[in-house]
Amino acid sequence: MNRSNHSQSTQPSTEEAKVNISGSEALIRSLLAEGVDTMFGYPGGAIMPVFDALYDHKNDIKHILVRHEQGAVHAAQGYARVSRKTGVALVTSGPGATNAVTGITDAMMDSTPLVVISGQVISGLLGSDAFQEADVIGITQPITKWAYQVRRAEEIPWAVSRAFYIARSGRPGPVVLDITKDAQINKLDYTYSKTSFLRSYIPFPEPETENIKAAAELINRAQKPLALVGQGVILGNAEQELLAFLEKGGIPFGSTILGLSAIPSDHPLNAGMLGMHGNIAPNMNTNECDVLIAIGMRFDDRVTGNLNTYARVKVLGNAKETLPLVTELIGERNRTEWIETFGKYKKTEFDCVIKAELFPENGGELKMGEVVNKVSEATGHKAVCVTDVGQHQMMATRYFKSTLTRSMVTSGGLGTMGFGLPAGIGAKYGAPDRTVCIFVGDGGLQMSIQELGTILEYNIDVKIILLNNNYLGMVRQWQELFFDERYSETHLKNPDFVKIAEAYGIRGRKVTDRKELDSAIEEMLSHEGAYLLEAVVETKGMVYPMVPAGGSVTDILIGNGHKL
Repeated sequence: MNRSNHSQSTQPSTEEAKVNISGSEALIRSLLAEGVDTMFGYPGGAIMPVFDALYDHKNDIKHILVRHEQGAVHAAQGYARVSRKTGVALVTSGPGATNAVTGITDAMMDSTPLVVISGQVISGLLGSDAFQEADVIGITQPITKWAYQVRRAEEIPWAVSRAFYIARSGRPGPVVLDITKDAQINKLDYTYSKTSFLRSYIPFPEPETENIKAAAELINRAQKPLALVGQGVILGNAEQELLAFLEKGGIPFGSTILGLSAIPSDHPLNAGMLGMHGNIAPNMNTNECDVLIAIGMRFDDRVTGNLNTYARVKVLGNAKETLPLVTELIGERNRTEWIETFGKYKKTEFDCVIKAELFPENGGELKMGEVVNKVSEATGHKAVCVTDVGQHQMMATRYFKSTLTRSMVTSGGLGTMGFGLPAGIGAKYGAPDRTVCIFVGDGGLQMSIQELGTILEYNIDVKIILLNNNYLGMVRQWQELFFDERYSETHLKNPDFVKIAEAYGIRGRKVTDRKELDSAIEEMLSHEGAYLLEAVVETKGMVYPMVPAGGSVTDILIGNGHKL
C-alpha cells in the first residue's frame, strides 16, 4: 500500500473535540485509543520526542525498556501471541529500525499482529544519507502487511488507526510506521477515528454456500477423514468451533507447531504434532486418509515434505465463520475403526522413541525430552511454553503438554534463534497470571542473553530452562545424518551460565545428575522471581522421529538411521 489520499479510507466514528497538540502526544493518545497498555522499545535521537511525550503517560502505558531492538519486537510478539492483543514496539531510526527487521520478518511469517513504530530523520533530510538515516519503508515493505512513512503531524492519528486495523484484521501480521522527527514535533488539531473499513482490502471473505455444502458432503462420505489444525484456529479465536466440529464428526486431528494448544493435548481425537519431527501417527495417516481437512494452516514445507507424494484432497475455510456452517451440515459419526489405526502408530513411537527419551535408565546423561516432560508435569500442563529454535524447540513442542489455548509460543516460519528469551518476557506481560517457561539452547540463549538485563530491570518472573549440550544441536544432527559426521563449527565452548544469571540478579542452578532434576524443578517453580535452570543434557542427542528434508511424510527415521 503506497502513500495516497486517505480521506476515503476510514469510516469516521464519533470524534472528540479537537485539541492542538504535538505529533508525539497525538501518537501516544492514538495508541491509548487503540487499547494499548504495554509496549516494548529502546530510545534514540530520532524517536526522542515520542519518549518525551511518553514521560507524561507513565500511568497509562507501561513501556518495557529492552536491551536490543530485536528483543523489543520479539517481546511484542510474545505479548501478542498470548494476550489476543496487538503487540507494539518503539525504536529509533537507522540501526534501531534495522535491528528490528528480523523480528518483523518473524512476525510476518507467523501471522503475529504487531505495530512497529520507528523514528526517522526530519523530512528535509530524507535521501541525504543523514546521520542514522535508513530507508525503512524500502527495507520493510516486503516483510509487512503495510509500511508507511509519516511526514506530517496531521497524518499520525489516521496512520495509527489504519495500522492497527490492518495488523489485526484478516490474516494478522506486522505493520511499520516510520515517523519523521518533524512530524513528531509539529502541532496538529487532534481527533481520532477508528478504522473499520479500507477500500480494496477484504480481510474476511464471505463464505461461499456451495463450497460449504461441498465440504460437508465430502466429510459425510469420508470413512477416514483427518483434520490438520494450524495457528489460524487460535488467531481466529475458533477453538470452541473447532472442538464442536471435530467431536460431531468423530474426526481425529494433528496440529502444526503453531497450532499446538488449540485443543488440549489429552483430547482423545488429538493425534499429536505434524511435520519433520512430529508424531508418527498423524504423519503416516496424512496419506492414508480419504479426506484431508486443513484448518487455519498454510501447508508449510516442514509439514508437507515432498508435495508430489503429499495429500491431494484438501478443504480450506475461514475457521471462525466456516466451521460452524460445516458442522451444521455434517452428520454425527463415531469412526472407531479409523481412530484405532492411530493407536498402533502411537505404540510404535512410544516403544521406539518416546520410552527411551522420557524414561531413560539411571546413570546415563540427561535427555532433553525428560527435562521438558518433567517441567510440563510439574506445572500441571497449564504453563505457557516459550521456546527458542533448535533441538530443544522440537523436544519442547513434542513433550510439553497443554490444557489451555495460547500455550505454545515459538518461532515457526522463520526459525529465529534468539527468539525465546525476549518472547518469554513479552508472554509474561501478556499473561501475567500464568507461569511462563522459556526453553532455550546454549546457542540461541547467547543470541539474546542481554535481555537478562530487562528481567533484572523489571523483576520479571519467568522460568528459563537451558538445555545445554555444548553444541548447535540441530545443525550437528544434520551433520551427523547427512554430512558424514563432519562437525564443522557447531561445537560451543560455553561460559558459566549460572554465574551470568546471578550477575543479573537471577537465581540459578546447574543440574547434571538425574537424581537432582525433580528437586531442581520444584525449586525453580516455587521460587518467586526469575530463575535459570541449566540442565546439562547428552552431547550428541538426536530428535526423532524425523522426516528428512524434501522426503515424503512417510519416510520417517526413528533412530540410528533406521526407517519406520
